[in-house]
Amino acid sequence: MLSSTEAALMLNYEVMGGPLADPSVWRGALLWAVALYVPLSAPLSTLESSLEESELPESVRQPVLVISSLLLSLATGVVTQLGFSWALGPGWASSLGVVAVGWSVLLILANTGKAD
Repeated sequence: MLSSTEAALMLNYEVMGGPLADPSVWRGALLWAVALYVPLSAPLSTLESSLEESELPESVRQPVLVISSLLLSLATGVVTQLGFSWALGPGWASSLGVVAVGWSVLLILANTGKAD
């Protein structure tokens, strides 16, 4: 026989519990992934240069680079969001992610102005 808690979980179709079940954690993780994509470009450029030197065909190199860059930024975003969620709370961590995205855009625009 199911307890009332188990029956309620089955009715809500909750499969996953814990901090990753909160949608604000995933929204914040995506914000942090976007904000940290530019600083993560240094390791990705190293991967790109090693892929160019490899004997893989071009049709394989490009998907490997795209998938690895997306996974790296998403994993970094999730870890950052979970850390800030633990320290500040999920709402504040997501808000800080929005600020980080804005700051990254500002830095990119400032650097393009110096190139001229």
